Amino acid sequence: MSEAVREPSAAEMRMVIGASSLGTIFEWYDFFIWGTLTATGILGRTFFPSGNETLATLLSWATFAVGFGFRPLGAVLFGYLGDRMGRKYTFLVTIAVMGLATAGIGLIPGYAAIGTAAPVLILLLRVAQGLALGGEYGGAAIYVAEHSPPGRAGFHTSFIQASVVGGFILSLAVVLLFKLGFASVWNIWGWRLPFLFSLVLLAISLWMRLKLSESPVFKAMKEAGETAGNPFLESFTYPGNKKRLFVALFGIAAGLTVVWYTAMFSVLSFLSGPMRLDQTAAQLITGAGAVIGTGFFILFGRMSDKVGRKPPIVIGYALALVLLFPCFYVIGSAANPGLAKAAIRQPVVVSGPHCRYDPFASDQRDECGRILDHLSKLGVQYATEKAPSVVVTIGGQVVPQSEPAAVEAALKDAGYRFDRIVPEPIDIAMILVAMTVLMALCGATYGPVAALLSEMFPSRIRYSSMSIPYHIGTGYFGGFLPFISQYIVARTGNPYAGLWYTFAVVAMALLVTMLGLRETVALRDRAR
Repeated sequence: MSEAVREPSAAEMRMVIGASSLGTIFEWYDFFIWGTLTATGILGRTFFPSGNETLATLLSWATFAVGFGFRPLGAVLFGYLGDRMGRKYTFLVTIAVMGLATAGIGLIPGYAAIGTAAPVLILLLRVAQGLALGGEYGGAAIYVAEHSPPGRAGFHTSFIQASVVGGFILSLAVVLLFKLGFASVWNIWGWRLPFLFSLVLLAISLWMRLKLSESPVFKAMKEAGETAGNPFLESFTYPGNKKRLFVALFGIAAGLTVVWYTAMFSVLSFLSGPMRLDQTAAQLITGAGAVIGTGFFILFGRMSDKVGRKPPIVIGYALALVLLFPCFYVIGSAANPGLAKAAIRQPVVVSGPHCRYDPFASDQRDECGRILDHLSKLGVQYATEKAPSVVVTIGGQVVPQSEPAAVEAALKDAGYRFDRIVPEPIDIAMILVAMTVLMALCGATYGPVAALLSEMFPSRIRYSSMSIPYHIGTGYFGGFLPFISQYIVARTGNPYAGLWYTFAVVAMALLVTMLGLRETVALRDRAR
């Protein structure tokens, strides 16, 4: 089928991009607000039964991951509807489900009030959010791409890509505003207001999207009677599509999402956790870095219209492998210089016959585990060695007593400081420079992707074929990143160790993209 259809006017194109992008911002806000508040620790304390702060945080990140885990199912369900019924009405449904589920989280009583029903209800609502998000991104990206004139799809769809960052920025901004306005009751019930605020965003989104018309490509395809009978099955039987699905999953979605989540959520957790920044300062710095970096998504999306989709992604992956650890070392050194210097000058070594630390245990099994648990909660980097008895050394000096309280006192005497800090302006500037580099890598690997994925697949099964690999890749490789990286950090005592997960996934994505991705052509020029 030829996809030559009437070109939308400039005003129509602005409306298409604006309504689609704003709705995407709101939907990602709904999804990210859990992650933003998890980084503060308040959700773990409210909804999960543990006196172990590390365990509560891990359970919160696991709940965050559950939503991502159900995104592929949402992609299958809403991809089917999008290819059968149309792009517009499908993402109207997804945004309604998302908004209502988010508001519902703000109404669930805590564990102290209703016991295990609290985490169960939270999980169910996160599942609903995951299903909705599985249908949202593909619908918005395809809707914009199918309206775009030749040679402009990369630029136009880059606003959808930037909207994902916009959702993160909005989640930070709303949290900070409500925290400021309801400071006295924030820890009691004020934190629920950002979830309930989703109802306002839902009303705006529905109003804007109801004004849109159906995608011109879908209308032409439907009038010609060429819509897919079963788009899910056809996604796996259409000639050559299995390879495209493989590349889209392991080469595109998996790689871009771990780069992006590392630049956003890992930085936020790193600053507010091991680096012990004041939580508001950590949120403001992370949000500022996201704002500064948003333009890279537009830049590289537009660039991909001229140089192709593949070069920015491949170069972005390669540079991510080179710059990932150096950027975080810069952030760590600037965020808390005193703590960073203490870790170098006065390294902590814990020796014992069975030095094992289980982050999931409320009580550690032995003395060594209890020490490691305490060090992990303090955010102190440590190394372990095998020895006949439990011994703690700080800068080579043996701590006379190995009880956690005595170890903490010795750490303070050695120069470790555990109070929350606000970095100096010059240090904040250094953090933002490192974050800008990370955001540029995000822009290179993510900015061209909506256009690329839309162009990879035939129009009759585009919604399903694009959404399924995208949400499997982002849902599992990216959604579980905070949980996996935090677990690695907790087990190793090294605040940088979690970055190896990102490094491994990006290395895989680079290899798959280099070998498997074929350059695409302009969507509206391509016949199916």
